[in-house]
Amino acid sequence: MSWSPTPDPTLGDRDSVNAVDILIVPRAVDLGEMTVRRALPSVKRQMVGPFIFFDQMGPAEFLTDQGIDVRPHPHINLATLTYLFEGQIMHRDSLGTEQAIEPGAVNWMRAGRGIVHSERTSADRRRDGQRLFGIQTWMALPEDREEDDPAFLHHGKDDLPHVSADGITARLIAGTAFGETSPLVTASDTLYADVALAAGRSMPIDPTTEERAMYTISGEIDIAGDTFGPAQLLVLHPGDRITVRASSDARFMLFGGAPMGAPRYIWWNFVSSRLERIEAAKEEWARGRFDTVPGDEADFIPLPDNIGKPRRAQGGVFYP
Repeated sequence: MSWSPTPDPTLGDRDSVNAVDILIVPRAVDLGEMTVRRALPSVKRQMVGPFIFFDQMGPAEFLTDQGIDVRPHPHINLATLTYLFEGQIMHRDSLGTEQAIEPGAVNWMRAGRGIVHSERTSADRRRDGQRLFGIQTWMALPEDREEDDPAFLHHGKDDLPHVSADGITARLIAGTAFGETSPLVTASDTLYADVALAAGRSMPIDPTTEERAMYTISGEIDIAGDTFGPAQLLVLHPGDRITVRASSDARFMLFGGAPMGAPRYIWWNFVSSRLERIEAAKEEWARGRFDTVPGDEADFIPLPDNIGKPRRAQGGVFYP
């Protein structure tokens, strides 16, 4: 990947044709406290690299005495990554972690064989009110890493590489790009960056990872003559170098990585390459066999009874 401006795509040029392999318009999911836009999994595409779940949270305005209260709930065989543009979320987990996340920082939680966590608005933010806007993703773990010990990592915004040149700015959340490497250590080849382009500026996206996608946050971008506005997931054609031009000041998430190989099952908050592992996790949560969250033991989300059986689709996951 390079900062050097490149010419506009040319009709008939292989690198300019079919640059966007799949376009996904995320579906809105009402969580009560706010609405999220869920781009992955989709019937069009289940995974991009290790990314198996991609949610845009907000933007939502919380007034005085309002906030989010995601009660303690379990995960297995995946890693979660939270990244905010606005606001703050207080994370607590069964490892004893208590960590606020704010814009530009990253919270990465490896569930491995099992972890429980909650996400709430802190007392200070609840008292004063806040605007909340961000992205939460889940990453599938390689089959030989699914049962790793659970772990949590936090990197502040000053820990993550931030580059700026020629109307292009980017914060590298994971992986290697723009001549920088993120300090976040993931379980497999992963690329994740927050990119902003000034109006009229262009940047190339090289095929440095096998699978790549872009999720538009704001403004408009042009790729090979097609214009895309906010809240669209663009799965890029594999192996091709493409050029992105900003029609107006624009921001997008660039992400991807190596494919997981074996498809994954997904049910509620559980992801695994093995159906029997999900069934075991359901039983463990129902019988109270997961660890609790220190300081947040009194409340939890019960096992849902209105979700069908987990199903598996070739090349990825499928929501029942």
